[in-house]
Amino acid sequence: MSSFGKLYKITTYGEPHGKSVGVIIEGMPSNFFVDLYDIQRQLNRRKPGQNHLTTPRTETDTIEIQSGLDNGFSLGTPICAIVKNRDVKPQDYQFLPNIRVPRPSHTDLTYLKKYKIHASSGGGGGRSSARETIARVIGGAVAERWLKAKHGIEIVAWVSQIGDIKFNIDEAIFLSKTLLNREIVDTYSTRCPNSLKSMEMEKLIMKMKEEGNSIGGVVSCVCRNVPIGLGEPCFDKLEAMLAHAMMSIPATKGFEIGSGFKSAEMTGSVHNDLFEWNNRTETLNTKTNYSGGIQGGISNGSYITFNVAFKPPTTISMPQQTCDILGNTIILEAKGRHDPCVVNRAVPIVESMAALVLMDATLQQLGK
Repeated sequence: MSSFGKLYKITTYGEPHGKSVGVIIEGMPSNFFVDLYDIQRQLNRRKPGQNHLTTPRTETDTIEIQSGLDNGFSLGTPICAIVKNRDVKPQDYQFLPNIRVPRPSHTDLTYLKKYKIHASSGGGGGRSSARETIARVIGGAVAERWLKAKHGIEIVAWVSQIGDIKFNIDEAIFLSKTLLNREIVDTYSTRCPNSLKSMEMEKLIMKMKEEGNSIGGVVSCVCRNVPIGLGEPCFDKLEAMLAHAMMSIPATKGFEIGSGFKSAEMTGSVHNDLFEWNNRTETLNTKTNYSGGIQGGISNGSYITFNVAFKPPTTISMPQQTCDILGNTIILEAKGRHDPCVVNRAVPIVESMAALVLMDATLQQLGK
C-alpha cells in the first residue's frame, strides 16, 4: 500500500526518474497556517547533492502545492503537494537488453517476480527508491508544525553510528533543546553532533566512496513533550506504530525503543523505571527512562527515544560476481549515482515518520 495513517493520512506517488513525486494529505485540521518554508527546509535536509558525502544527483526538490491551502491556511480538504524530478537518468536503471541482471540485495528481482514487469525508473517501479520519501517528509513537516503549535512537541534526530563508529549521547542532553536541536545537528555534515566522532565518520564514508563501496549506520531520535495517553492497545501500541513507520523507510533493518536489545541483558530491579514526585509540576515522573517514554503501548509523558538501523546502500560500483535471471554467472559493476551512506540524509525522514505517527495518535486521543 502507498498510504499511511488513519485520521491523519498520507498517500504517496511517483518514481525517482518519472516526472514528479508527491503526496496527498488527508485529515489536516482546518484553518491552520502551513508555512511552506518549514516544509522546504526539511526537504533541503533530505535532498541529494547537499554535500560531498551524498550522491551527486542534483535536485532542488522544490515543493509545489496543488490544493488544500488558501493563502497558506489549511482548508480541511486534502492537501496535494508535488516535487518535480529534474536530474533524471532512467537508462542507468534499466536491465540490459540481452543480459537482465538483477542488482544484489535490491528490489529488481522481487518486484519483477511479483509484478511481472521492470520499470525503467528503477527497482520496483521506483517505489523502493529513497526518492519516495520526499512525500513522507512533506506530510511529516506539516504534521510537525501542528504538533509543535498545539502541544509543544519537539522531534530531533541525529546520526549516532556509522559502521563501527558510535556516538553515545549523554541522557541529560536528550532533554535539553539548547544542547540538542536541529541547528546543532546540522552543523556537522554527517549529522552526528560531536566533532571528533563526526570527523571519524566522515573519513569512513569518504573511504567507502573512493572504493565504490558503501556503509550502514544508525539514526537516533528523541520526541519531547509528548502528552500522556497516546497509543492504543493492543495492536496499535505507540511503539508498534513507530516501528511500522520506521521499518517502512527504505534501507532500514532494525528498530529499538528505550533500552532496546540491551534490556535482554538487564534484571528487573535495574530496568524498572521507578516513579518519583515532581513538586514543580505536581506529577509523577520516572527516575530512569528504559521504557523509552512508552509503557504498555501508551506514552507516559517521558521523552520518547528510539534507534533505527540502516543497511549499507545496495548499489555499489565495485565489481561483484552474481547471476543474471537465467542463472548465468556475470560480473556486475552497477551504474547510477548513489550515496555511500544514507544515514545523514535519513535524519529528516526519521523525524517526519515520527511526526506522522504522533499526529495520528494525538488526533485519535485528543481530537485537537
